[in-house]
Amino acid sequence: MPMPGEYTLQKQFSKTGEYAHWIHNGLLLPIITVISVFVALLLLWVMFRFRKAANPTPSKTAHNTLIEVIWTVAPVLILLVIAVPSIGLLADQYKPAPKDALTVKVTGYQWYWGYEYPDQGIPEFVSNMLTAEKAAEYGEPHLLAVDNRLVLPAGKPIKLIITGADVIHSFAIPSLWVKMDAVPGRLNEKTFTIEQPGVYYGQCSELCGARHGFMPIAIEALPPAEFEQWVLSQGGNPKGKAAEKSAAAPAPAGAPAKI
Repeated sequence: MPMPGEYTLQKQFSKTGEYAHWIHNGLLLPIITVISVFVALLLLWVMFRFRKAANPTPSKTAHNTLIEVIWTVAPVLILLVIAVPSIGLLADQYKPAPKDALTVKVTGYQWYWGYEYPDQGIPEFVSNMLTAEKAAEYGEPHLLAVDNRLVLPAGKPIKLIITGADVIHSFAIPSLWVKMDAVPGRLNEKTFTIEQPGVYYGQCSELCGARHGFMPIAIEALPPAEFEQWVLSQGGNPKGKAAEKSAAAPAPAGAPAKI
């Protein structure tokens, strides 16, 4: 397996992650701030303007049609503005993987991860957290560094088949916009693409027992050519089973000769 510390920690988001980041910081946060400030100012104004000292005889007004229309229509319009980009983001999360996607099976155990590459013929290997001493030796963050990283190609679609072996875990890498529960007896699927080579860290995000906080995730994204070399070093086939089947298939018979 690759030695830790060979690639720097990546802080940028994937394209989907960047879009989600924009929705949160560029759309939701300004809307929430404006609403919060408006409500606070409105509350202060009402407390001052309609206090008992300023209104010894309180108003008996029961309805104001214009105000009621405004406070009904305005929230609906705000929700529509939020819904349009949010629906697109939800659709991206459930978009099926393309046929050429690399398939990796991820299994959550108490308390470590197992990774298998069925198409490349690489059997499952496990990934455990490094000790504080080893993490410091390799220059990696403690509680995030692992002995065996999940190695993936950059710029290629990835399809993760995620399950659990004992209890429910959750495979989460925030910078890649990836979070999917690992449920025993169930296969969940997550598709994504890593834009740039580097090391991406995550953690189990579902309470799964005493050592829940000690089963980190480290993904090492390699350029495609380097990923193929890594597959070969593990005794696998970079082209996958499809290439093996194509090579083994007999050549089609020629057309019968005309008499």
